[in-house]
Amino acid sequence: MPIEDAQRWDQRYSSDKRFEEKGGPHPFLVENAYYLPTRGLGLDVAMGLGNDSAFLIQRGLRMIGVDISGVAVRRAKAAHPELMAVQADLTRFYLPPERFDVILNFFYLQRDLWPRYVRSLRPGGLLILETLLVDIREMRPDIDPQYLLQPGELAGAFPDLETLTYKEGWSEGAHGHPRPVASLCARKP
Repeated sequence: MPIEDAQRWDQRYSSDKRFEEKGGPHPFLVENAYYLPTRGLGLDVAMGLGNDSAFLIQRGLRMIGVDISGVAVRRAKAAHPELMAVQADLTRFYLPPERFDVILNFFYLQRDLWPRYVRSLRPGGLLILETLLVDIREMRPDIDPQYLLQPGELAGAFPDLETLTYKEGWSEGAHGHPRPVASLCARKP
C-alpha cells in the first residue's frame, strides 16, 4: 500500500473539517436509484466514510467498501456496522469475476480498474462512476492531470456495457462548490 497516500488520506479524515459532518450519498447515485437492485452484493471503491454504501445497504444490498485510509475504514465501519469495510491499496486489490451486482466509483480515477469492473460485474450488474474532468485545473492547478478525465473519455470507456445515464459538465459538489464531472450509470448485458 502506498504509505504516502494512506498517510495523506488518514490526515484528511482525521483533521479536515469537511469530513467531520455526516454526509449523504452522492446525488448522482440517488438520481439513478431506480436502476439499483434491492438485493445482492455491491462494491464501493474508494468509499471514504461509506455514505454511498449505507444508501445501498438501506435498499437491501450487502456492501463491501474499500479505501486506502485506515481512519476512513474505521469511521465507516463505526457508522455502518453492517458494511464490510476493507483497508486496501486498490492498485493491488483483486476483483473476482462476475461477483458484484453493483460497483460504485466516486471521485477516484484508476483507469486500469475499468476492464476489471466489467469482468467483476454479474450479468445485469450496474456500474456507477463519477469523477472529475480535467477542467477542474482551472480552479485547482495542483491536481495531477493523470487523475482527471478528458472531455468525452468516460462516454467511450465501457463499450461492453449498456449506458443508462451519462452526463458531463459542471455540477454542485460538496459544500456548494461547483466542479466539472463526468457521470456514468451503465449495465452489463
